Amino acid sequence: MRIAWFSPLPPIRSGIATVNAALLERLDAGFSIDCFVDRRAYAAPPPRERRVFDAHDFVWKMRRAPYDLVVYQLGNAAWHDYMWAYLARYSGLVVLHDPRLHHARARQLLQQGRADDYRAEFRYDHPDAVQDFVEYAVAGLGGAIYYSWSMLRAVVRTARLVAVHNERVAADLRQECPGARVEAICLGAPAPEAADGARDRIRASLGLGPDAILFAAFGTVTAEKRIAAIVRALGSLARGGIDAHLLVAGDAGGYPSLARDVSESGAATRVHVTGYVEDGAIGEYLAAADACLCLRWPTALETSASWLQCLAAGRPTVISDLAHLVDIPRDAALRVDLVDEDASLAAAMRALATDPALRRALGRAGRAYWLGHHTVDAMADDYRRIVPLAARLAAPAVADLPAHFVDDYSGRARSIAAAFGVSVDILREPSDGGASRHP
Repeated sequence: MRIAWFSPLPPIRSGIATVNAALLERLDAGFSIDCFVDRRAYAAPPPRERRVFDAHDFVWKMRRAPYDLVVYQLGNAAWHDYMWAYLARYSGLVVLHDPRLHHARARQLLQQGRADDYRAEFRYDHPDAVQDFVEYAVAGLGGAIYYSWSMLRAVVRTARLVAVHNERVAADLRQECPGARVEAICLGAPAPEAADGARDRIRASLGLGPDAILFAAFGTVTAEKRIAAIVRALGSLARGGIDAHLLVAGDAGGYPSLARDVSESGAATRVHVTGYVEDGAIGEYLAAADACLCLRWPTALETSASWLQCLAAGRPTVISDLAHLVDIPRDAALRVDLVDEDASLAAAMRALATDPALRRALGRAGRAYWLGHHTVDAMADDYRRIVPLAARLAAPAVADLPAHFVDDYSGRARSIAAAFGVSVDILREPSDGGASRHP
């Protein structure tokens, strides 16, 4: 089976890129896969060991030798912007890593000066919403409020099959979009590796004493990961006489208030910020950590790959108590009550800092949960199940999409050619004639 695979890939600094690199290694033996990326996003070329092409080459390759299926790895980040030009015209399997796409979609359309397209798409996706919101967003006043509307309807209705990483999210999508095919699949994470002595080496580099407790937060630093609440809780522990420290391991470039949050916590000397950590080094930092803080709010209903890595490393974890995570065993992670976040988080961190037996029990249960549900092999098995299923399904016939999803943008070329009496009927070819670069 020949597959066109749209996804960011390393060296892009994206959890989805990392997951796909591990997944594709497992799938190469069973499928013939061509990867399509946005070359403009790469300072260095993607890996040479894989067939990687610029997305602009997809149309002619599809016309010359049609693929059996197109797979879109779609998330709520700029790395995925280029995929929107193909989603509706080349219906395929859409894997929603973030079942909330509003942030990225609004930013893409509004930065391109396409406010009317944003208005039309929002109204299509959310016909029951208060339509005045679009003017609020067009004025640049978005932010966390975007989480209230997913901007998913056009994506889900035009896909042959949609996959998400949580059965409750899948059930909600089926209810929101009757007739859509939605499957829940596993998100896998590899077990991190660490060299002998990594724990002592990292802790020594941070100046930690033998009895210090090191909490860690991994991944790109954002407000949604509740870093401000975490450093407040760390300050509370320190004032209570607990020798606790925090490792923030991730790119903090998009979170300018980090320095202020740390300063105001009263525990600035206990916070250690690494900046971006290469994938191969994450295991070293996990080995040094006593517990991991994997919070999310507001949420895009994602399953956190960084949390899964912490589980795989056998580290006890603390997560936000979110509705779509209710099926995670209660002994696999401590949970933070969003209604009383500061007190709940401080209590969880205090319990982990003072109870080694609790840390060991949570670490064992969390790793067992990862082994049973979230290995890379389990993820690959799910893809071997759903890829043939999606390939057998027909592309949905959706007649009421906003114009910018179906317009081939040949109008200007036609008008110029007509002035010279030139026919451009080739531009009238059906859907394989070329994807719009605009959706």
